[in-house]
Order: sequence, then C-alpha cells, then structure tokens
Amino acid sequence: MAKNKLSMTDITIEFPGVKALDQVNFETETGVSHALIGANGAGKSTLMKVLCGAHDHYTGEIYLNGEKVSIRSPKDAQDLGIQIVYQEVDTALIPYLSVAENIMLNETVSDMGKKQVVKWKHIYSRAQEILTSMNVHVSPRKLVSELSLSEKQMVLIARAISKECKFLILDEPTAPLSLTETDELFQIVNDLKSRNVGVIFISHRIPELFEICDEITIMRNGKFIIKEDIQQTTINRVIEHMLGQKLDEQFPPRHANIGEVVLETMSLSDREKIFEIGINVKKGEIVGLAGLVGAGKTEFCKALFGVAKKVDGDIVLSGKKVKIRTPYDAVKLGFALVPEERRKEGILVHETVVTNFSAASLNNFLKVFSFLDFKSEAKKAREMIQSLGVKTPSERTIVENLSGGNQQKIAIGKWLVADAEVYIFDEPTKGVDVGAKRDIFNLITALAERGKSVIYASSELSEIMGISDRIYVMFDGRIVNEVMKEETDEEKLLLYSTGGN
Repeated sequence: MAKNKLSMTDITIEFPGVKALDQVNFETETGVSHALIGANGAGKSTLMKVLCGAHDHYTGEIYLNGEKVSIRSPKDAQDLGIQIVYQEVDTALIPYLSVAENIMLNETVSDMGKKQVVKWKHIYSRAQEILTSMNVHVSPRKLVSELSLSEKQMVLIARAISKECKFLILDEPTAPLSLTETDELFQIVNDLKSRNVGVIFISHRIPELFEICDEITIMRNGKFIIKEDIQQTTINRVIEHMLGQKLDEQFPPRHANIGEVVLETMSLSDREKIFEIGINVKKGEIVGLAGLVGAGKTEFCKALFGVAKKVDGDIVLSGKKVKIRTPYDAVKLGFALVPEERRKEGILVHETVVTNFSAASLNNFLKVFSFLDFKSEAKKAREMIQSLGVKTPSERTIVENLSGGNQQKIAIGKWLVADAEVYIFDEPTKGVDVGAKRDIFNLITALAERGKSVIYASSELSEIMGISDRIYVMFDGRIVNEVMKEETDEEKLLLYSTGGN
C-alpha cells in the first residue's frame, strides 16, 4: 500500500503580540501514529490548526507527496484528506440530532434536480457501517445528547473517517477517557494505521504515547526542537526537550499544619449519579477524591458548589449546617470551584485576562456608586500574572488566545483574588503539560499552607498520591474507602476505584 507523505516547512504565524510559530518544520506519513508534543504554549495545536485550515494567515509551505498544496480553509484540508478531532467534543456536535446525522453531516442533503432530498436510508446504513468498522456499539438513531463523553468522541472520529481520510489529528483524545475507553481508542488507532491512515496524536499524557505512537516531534516556544523514533528515546529525555531543562521534583514538599474540621458532608446525594456521600475536610488539609472516569467525582464537586438541580443530605461548614442551592450561595460562603471543563465552565474565553481575574470578586474593585475601578482591577491582574507565571502579552489579552496551562492558571487565579476558604479542584491538570502541572501543584500546596481547605478530585492516581494528605475513593457514585496517603499506594487505589477490596 503506497504511503502518503506530508510535510510542513518554515511555518510561521503571528497573533497580536504573539509569534505563535517560528519557522516550524513537521513531517509524517500514512500508516504511522505520530506524537506531537510540547509544553503549553509550544505551538503544537496552532500548527495543527494551520494544517486543518483553521488559520489561514501563515507563511511557509505545505506539501503532500512532494507536491505543494494550498490549505487556507477547513474545506481545503478535508478535500486533501486531512481531518481533526478537537479536544472540546461538545462544541463540534449537534446534540439534538442523531448519531447518524452527526456522522454524515456533510452528506445529509444531496441534489436531485431542483429538489433537495435527504437520503435517510443511506445515512443510517452508512453510519452503522462506519461504527461497525470501528467496533463502536452505539445506535446510529440515538441522540447525541444522550451519549457519554467517550461515545461523542467516537462519533467525531467516525465523522472524520466517513470521507476519505489520509491524516487524522487527535487533540488530547484520552483526556476524558477511562482506562478501558483509552484501550478501545488505541485499538481504533491501530486499525486506522493498518488501513494506511496517518494519525497525529497531541497529548500531555506522555507514557501513553510510548504505547501507541511510532514517531515523536517535540516543540518548544513556537519552534521545532526534534523529531525521533519513539523507541529511541525515553520519557525523561522527552520532558527535558519539552522544558529545555531537567524536571525537578514534581510535587512540592508538604509542611502540613492540619487543624479542625472545616467542611463536612452527610449523606449527600443528587438522586442520579452520587449517593450517600459523607466526607470531611480540615483546615490546611488537601483531601484527595480518587476514582476512575464516571465514578461521580465531578457530580459531587458540582453538588457541593450548588450546581446540581436537587441535592439531598447535609453540608456543615465550620460547625453550622448551610444551604447551598446555587453557585452564588457557595461563593458567598467562601467556596471556590475550578471545574473539569475549564473552557466551558471555568473561564470567560472571549474576555480579557483582567476581566477573568476579577470575575469572582467584582465587589473588591468597586468605587462609589458601584463604578468599577479599572486601575486597581488592572493592577491586581498584573500582580496575579507575575505571581502565577501566566504567559501572556498583557492583562488585556483575550484568554482564548492563551495556552491551556495558562488558561487553567487564570481559572485558579480568579479564586485566589476572591480569597475563598474551601477550594474544590476537579481534574485541574487535564490537558496541562508537566511544567504547568508543577506550577499548579505549588499553588495548591501554598493554599493549604495558608490554612485553606482543599478537595482535589482526579482520576490521575499518581497525582492523588503525590499531593493529598488523606484520600477518599469513589466507585459507582459512592465513597468506598478512606485511607491516609502513607497507608496506601497507586495499585491499591486502582483496586478500590474498580470496586475491589
């Protein structure tokens, strides 16, 4: 089977105040899975957006099989067989349409003379054919709104390969997936490779790249650093190339000074995903909430923050029962939530850095007659940018233009400005590189040392072990175990997370 070869040479692109790509070279071919990695802000997602036609103002050349091609729109890329599945799957699908309609979206209407006729039989049979070839067991007639996150991702991949696909770009594809779902995705990737499709993998989960990828390209600060056969390198060497230096100890030393119980939940339930949850968090303590994807961690965090529609049970704060019916109630009581879906729920992507930093504490920046004090707001934003190490041209930059790690720092930083008492972190390192992870761990540790109470919910068991003082394990919507960090390890946590004893 003849290979298709793709190369990008001297790709350069600038945005206001930022040179995102600086003469970057990239090459791969079909039948290969190629990892493209780098720290947040390295330019990897920008490079792939150039390749799939999302950014048209670049300079440089793109070649397919040695022939120069022009890619200035998504249609140009798709016509050449280049498809992308973005990390934010919900924004790419139409929830009130069926699985089949979403997969066959570009072919739903066909011409028959002057009439426009939808060929429903063809749409459902073709969608079923594609799903079967991927070994995905989802009814093509099911509404997308009824699907799990992993099923939605499979629908997007099915859409991408519904037309002739030479190269498939997957942006952080495993971030929302369980271990089983990740294995299923890897099977699909291997099948695509056997069918002479080239897969480009963007991921911050470096160990899994060594499982699925054949080659690796590393970028740093908008520049190409190195391309290697992945079997000829190591995880430590990859991290050093990403950061430009050796990685120090990831988790900061803890000087825990744990006090009295600040928060306690008793029989907390949302009647759907979580049941009879009872935990407590002390002053200056980091409590880990471990569990696999779908265990109920996110639902618990939202119930605690007043997002769930209906919650039974009691919440006790500093010895007093409190009612939290809305996020407003939670914020007023000193709660802060850094949600899993930061772009959807944690930041205002179309607003500036300064607006985001002050969003949770506008009262602190009001003058007489409730006018906003723009000078003090901007001053505080500049202080936060410096203290958090946010990489941004200025406090007036639109947050959407920043890397994922910097967006996450802003999602956390707004609550630092608000000076909350109970901090709830739901998968805070999702889609974040190793350098930014270390910064986030430092922030969380510093909060605990200031006497704040912290809940750290994550399916990354190594992180739970690295940062927590005490750990609760969730399975199927319930707390199944409570352990001190010193009394357990990752293997035991995984056992508990899967329902074992």
